[in-house]
Amino acid sequence: MQTPWGDCAVSDAHIHFFSRNFFDALAAQTGKSAAVVAETAGWMLPPQSPAELAVMWAAELDRAGVATAALIASLPGDQASVRAAITACPGRFYAYAMVNPLAETAGSVLEHSPALDALCFFPAMHRYSMHDERVEALLAHAEALPAPPAVFVHCGVLTVGVRKKLGLPSLFDMRFSNPLDLHAVAVAHPRLKFLVPHFGAGYFREALMLADLCPNVYLDTSSSNSWTRYEGLDLRTVFRRALDVAGPGRLLFGTDSSFFPRGWHEAIFEQQTRELFDLGIGDRDARLILGGNLRQIFENR
Repeated sequence: MQTPWGDCAVSDAHIHFFSRNFFDALAAQTGKSAAVVAETAGWMLPPQSPAELAVMWAAELDRAGVATAALIASLPGDQASVRAAITACPGRFYAYAMVNPLAETAGSVLEHSPALDALCFFPAMHRYSMHDERVEALLAHAEALPAPPAVFVHCGVLTVGVRKKLGLPSLFDMRFSNPLDLHAVAVAHPRLKFLVPHFGAGYFREALMLADLCPNVYLDTSSSNSWTRYEGLDLRTVFRRALDVAGPGRLLFGTDSSFFPRGWHEAIFEQQTRELFDLGIGDRDARLILGGNLRQIFENR
């Protein structure tokens, strides 16, 4: 892809893979069909087959010039969808699976561990602490694997816009959103790499403290980062401070793309590369942030 630093192999660390299972789950909560859910959201209803949806994403990323991307199965228990995606498009995607450790079936997410690149925890969404013994059991299992998956943990403000459009409540609990809850966890599991999206989504100071104390913590730059309004920051300042603390080797470019027909969120890429370029980021560091770091995480497992 063409960037301010020339042609670059861009990898997106944050794309939601909204499979048909995701739409069916929303349909069950609303009492409407999956087609009506999609229409209400203003989204395209994805094909029944996750492999077909993966091919659509591959074509979209080809159009944009994106080399590889992390696909997040955004429904607990939907890991088969992202496994199907990486099988359908070998070498193109990293498979991330959302897990709810409170569910009785949570342990099954690691049954086919070689096919998963990351486990995704959403503590505020599912209302648990990262210090819960059920979380610890999953992390211990993951760390004991020959090639441990990364651990993605959503911290800070969490909104799911489609739920609001459908009139569904979002009964999240932000008591479990502080990145500092990961400190002792990351220290206890040095073989695991912890990925914190959206710079901590409103807990920026805390995310920086965590990254400073734990070299196995990475910050994902994805989304519009509208949380900056809580702290009176602009994105350029966010990047500068994150670079000062975590360095270019622990920032992961991402967009938070999620649905069709919008597809890949190119405006996020343009905004972030502009801010990085204006900060004077050099060629080597830019290439690390825009894809090199993400690839290294999984190539070095």
